Amino acid sequence: MLTSTYIHMPRIGATVEKRIWSNGIRTWDEFMDRRDEILISPSKKDMLMTGIRESIERLESHDFEFFAKSLPKAEHWRAFNEFSGKVAYVDIETTGLSPGSSYITVVGIYDGNNARTFVKGIDLDDIVDVFPKYDFLVSFNGARFDLPFIKREFPQIEFNQLHADLMYPLRRISLSGGLKKIECELGISRAEETVGISGFDAVRLWHQYERGDDDALDLLLKYNREDIVNLKTIIDMTLPRFIENKFSECI
Repeated sequence: MLTSTYIHMPRIGATVEKRIWSNGIRTWDEFMDRRDEILISPSKKDMLMTGIRESIERLESHDFEFFAKSLPKAEHWRAFNEFSGKVAYVDIETTGLSPGSSYITVVGIYDGNNARTFVKGIDLDDIVDVFPKYDFLVSFNGARFDLPFIKREFPQIEFNQLHADLMYPLRRISLSGGLKKIECELGISRAEETVGISGFDAVRLWHQYERGDDDALDLLLKYNREDIVNLKTIIDMTLPRFIENKFSECI
């Protein structure tokens, strides 16, 4: 989808992008070959050609920061396929909903192969060195919750990556509500031990662990691992629908 995208280019908006798509032109290469078919001004075509050349160069150099800065945040998902080689699926557990009065207990990071959980009082500080290893972050409600929470406690983490908060593109394909509800609608199941566990239960499990219940921590970490692993399953299942929905806007 990234190589069908133009809205990250200077002075190019959604209207021009949809006009290009409505001509059946889906990629930057196709635009360069067929630009004479599009009814836009010569100056706008020159801007697009300049933007395409720069975008190709930035993509070939794997410059994720360029696209993270130039793409609208709600459209970062478009770059997933191109930058999924270094992706982190992220979810946190906390003692409450407000960063001002609560704190992080667990940060889960899944790279598509290995799931790691970082625990307060054990190795939570390690995330400072772990996050910069990734080019692309995937979360659910992370733009409003997870990343601001992390940033408050670890301001040294830049979060300069591309970030797809799946909550928003999922809504555009009529999958709304919480993560567990969406998992059910997609047919994604959870382990018997974690079925029905909610964020409020995660708080309770943490306090049980603080009182000496190691089994409560084990269950909390299992719950968190399922969250991050299921994020990958969700984007794998729904990304084609995100793309189809986006192109359908120009019909």
